[in-house]
Amino acid sequence: MDLSIVIPLFNEEESLPELCDWIRRVCETHHYTYEVILIDDGSTDDSWKVIEKIRQADSNIKAIKFQRNYGKSAALNEGFKAAQGQVVITMDADLQDSPDEIPELRRMILEENFDIVSGWKKKRYDNTLTKNIPSKFFNAATRKVSNIQLHDFNCGLKAYKKRVVKGIEVYGEMHRYIPVLAKWAGFKKIGEKVVEHRARKYGVTKFGWERFVNGFLDLLSITFVGKFSKRPMHFFGLWGTIFFAIGIIITLYLILSKIFDSSFALTNRPWFYLALSAVIIGMQLFLAGFISELIARNAPGRNWYQIEEKIGL
Repeated sequence: MDLSIVIPLFNEEESLPELCDWIRRVCETHHYTYEVILIDDGSTDDSWKVIEKIRQADSNIKAIKFQRNYGKSAALNEGFKAAQGQVVITMDADLQDSPDEIPELRRMILEENFDIVSGWKKKRYDNTLTKNIPSKFFNAATRKVSNIQLHDFNCGLKAYKKRVVKGIEVYGEMHRYIPVLAKWAGFKKIGEKVVEHRARKYGVTKFGWERFVNGFLDLLSITFVGKFSKRPMHFFGLWGTIFFAIGIIITLYLILSKIFDSSFALTNRPWFYLALSAVIIGMQLFLAGFISELIARNAPGRNWYQIEEKIGL
């Protein structure tokens, strides 16, 4: 199969018929064998009924319905599991991503041998204050942390080699940082293409400020886990050693002061409590921090989602 097009959605009943018809025209024009995998992330409107109706007319449409809203990362993760195409394309369901970009994205994957091609919406039609400015901040932070030179990490329109989507796991708010996840997994040839950003035609944006907070925390998590999951003591051991050494040095100073001055009162000195705290913190860094991170990363139920129904899968 040439293409798998993975589309997460939430309350997009109005845009789905137009989007699926547009994708069909593009794929048929270029004679692609393809599948469209729609993941209904707990929609409260009639999105699923619309999907069922579209499926009756087009066997290339496949779908997954979540019992409740789990988030975009969960939807993409399930879509990636189901995808069978040689190239996997992701896009949003709100018609702000143009299916006309698909042939060029596919060409860049196959002919230029990119592992990932990420869209860059150079000209955007979003609210400048609530979305564009914060997005620029997080893109700059992600570039700095990951050393991946992309302008728009959060662009929903991306293309992947099949082995990339089968080799990564997306959870939390990690969909923003899929190129970072891919890089840590060893897929380092990541390209970028300027793509069209269309004004929203139906519905309202699902974007909220809480996603920035979660996204920032996930960026820190990706950075830590990617660098230190195989060698956590390189991080915790370093800081544990620093705190422990500080505590020991202060303790030696206090002991020597007591030896040379019998009137020196150890427990009345703030340095005594500082030394005690530093030693305890150093030991805790050795023992507690990285253990909890590794337990959370390997939790067996982290990517389990209760799927209510599937079509064509």
